[in-house]
Amino acid sequence: MKLLLYKHPEIYHHSVRVAMLAEKIAKPLELSIEDKGQLIRGCFLHDIGKSMIPREVVLRKESLSKNQLEIIKLYPIIGAEMIESNPGFGSDIIHIVKYHQERWDGGGYPEGLNGEEIPYAARICAVIDTFDLMMSSRKGNRKYKVGDAKRELLKLRGTEFDPEIVDALNKLPDQVLNILSLD
Repeated sequence: MKLLLYKHPEIYHHSVRVAMLAEKIAKPLELSIEDKGQLIRGCFLHDIGKSMIPREVVLRKESLSKNQLEIIKLYPIIGAEMIESNPGFGSDIIHIVKYHQERWDGGGYPEGLNGEEIPYAARICAVIDTFDLMMSSRKGNRKYKVGDAKRELLKLRGTEFDPEIVDALNKLPDQVLNILSLD
């Protein structure tokens, strides 16, 4: 994570916010203390593979070329491989890192998993990762207000994201979600 902080400080801070959101969403999802801890750690590490992707690809504001898109799609696999060798990280954390870009409808990567094939904690990370990206203004995207980001997630409920998890995030009070947007 030190390399990620050095190479991509904005992604590092995004990872911190996603971990903070993971702590908040654990309550409406009724996660056990152990599952909550695994979720928080996995969400903190979810983008670690980007530390090995060239800065010009990660930070590119324009559309990625086909080759650049293929490179960026490698980061979840690279990240999972980076932490697999550490015995302190169990399979739940590895699955979050590897599968948080999978989509409920099968349109994600790296394996094109869909629905409940996607590990539960990775589905949670996918929702809160996207929520935080909507709330921040990275890469020139417009910054959403909390209510607008919640409504946008509702539009993606059942296509990109697990409906149960979108519903759980929407149960969180706006002020809880708003204080986590540190941009």
